[in-house]
Amino acid sequence: MSYETIRYETDGPVLTITLNRPDKLNAYTAQMGAELADALGRADDDDAVRAVILTGEGRGFCAGADLSAGAGSFDTTSGEGAKNFGGAGTVQRRSEGVGFVGALFDCKKATIAAFNGPAVGVGITLALPTDIKIASTAARFGFVFARRGLVPEAGSAWFLPQLVGLSQALRWCLSGRVFGADEALAGGLVSEVVEPDRLLARAREIALEIAENTAPVSIALTRQMLWRFSGANHPFDLLKVDGPFAMTLGAGGDVKEGVSSFLEKRPPNFPGKVTRDMPNGYPWWDGVA
Repeated sequence: MSYETIRYETDGPVLTITLNRPDKLNAYTAQMGAELADALGRADDDDAVRAVILTGEGRGFCAGADLSAGAGSFDTTSGEGAKNFGGAGTVQRRSEGVGFVGALFDCKKATIAAFNGPAVGVGITLALPTDIKIASTAARFGFVFARRGLVPEAGSAWFLPQLVGLSQALRWCLSGRVFGADEALAGGLVSEVVEPDRLLARAREIALEIAENTAPVSIALTRQMLWRFSGANHPFDLLKVDGPFAMTLGAGGDVKEGVSSFLEKRPPNFPGKVTRDMPNGYPWWDGVA
């Protein structure tokens, strides 16, 4: 797939995906969602990519849904609304929401959102499945759905309480107001705030720390275990997963290299590849709704 609304740029082990509609503050369309899903699948298939940075071009991260159709922007039965977001009830529309959300959630690589500017509506919810979130001081956030007569989408009514707790999620979603980077930090939405000219450099530092020190297969399994079991009522289903994985990995080349490199005080060179070496039992959720 060729991309028109995003950029896909690799630099060593780090992939940067940039939302690229700067004249529209990177407003979201179904085409952007499809391109983002494709790019993440492409990253999963490339063992050279160890971490993914998601950011926006220009002044904004993503200003939300494209409102070029005015009051009819969310009417997907006809006109610009249908063009931007797919016809209501169609296979395309049903798949789009799952597409980019599922691609981020199921990604085998560590994902980092770098909020360079406003991230409002779908502009923030599309990035909730990323693992690490940092923001520039210029970033602004808003779960504005109730102010537009909508409901939180892209799975955000699940993701947001997982990240910040139910009380904070309710406060932001029920008011629908826009808030700044410092409040996002205090509320747990982002883990750090930096000056705008440091944002991408800091995101790359985080990405390289992961790429240079961790095993790819371990990262793929760890992010799935944390995301999928963080809201579980008990640890017993997790114990059925982590024990077998620990035993399988313990006999493999990555663990041998991890221990040897530690004892020899040198950087690790893990042999495992996510395209070929995911252990039996992965994905354990396969076929589960």
